[in-house]
Amino acid sequence: MTVCDESDAGFGWISADPGWMGRAAHALLVDGGVWLVDPVDFDGLDDRIGSLGSPRAVLQLFGRHERDCGSLSARLGVPLLVSPETVPGTPFEAIRIKGPGGWRETALWWPERRTLIVSEALGTIRFFCAPGRPLGVHPVLRLLRPPSALLRFDPEHILVGHGRGLHDSAADALRSALHGARRELPALLPRLLTARRNPVV
Repeated sequence: MTVCDESDAGFGWISADPGWMGRAAHALLVDGGVWLVDPVDFDGLDDRIGSLGSPRAVLQLFGRHERDCGSLSARLGVPLLVSPETVPGTPFEAIRIKGPGGWRETALWWPERRTLIVSEALGTIRFFCAPGRPLGVHPVLRLLRPPSALLRFDPEHILVGHGRGLHDSAADALRSALHGARRELPALLPRLLTARRNPVV
């Protein structure tokens, strides 16, 4: 487990298994409460959460990101919200990400922090990013339905479910990733074929 995206608003961590996927999770602090986003369990997580604040809920923002969401919500005694349409009691604006088939994803916009939280549609690992790009669109969405709804935001920070967050020139990276989603797909193909052999953290 590697800690990332630390600030006074919380912290993130990346699971070592499987390494090539860079599975990232986050604990977000809002008014003394901690909201866990797509968490992967690790030894000492409960203590780390407790040092931050009181757990409020587990947010499974992508329908297939089951990870340890259910077991953690049960252990901590908090609700599990799967692809929620709203997140009551928080400043988060929920944004529906449309995709093919059974793709169920909710992104979050945290206006006070100018932070965009996107579990699956965006990522910072090789599997998502064309060469030279710090941020990329999920390969499936690149071809079929790039998440253009995210273009209305101007984030300073982007937290993702695969890879470290982006904290420099995030708005420019977001626009470049979305506008170049289809055009950059051929350059991404070699990375897709070798993703499992390349470290991401």
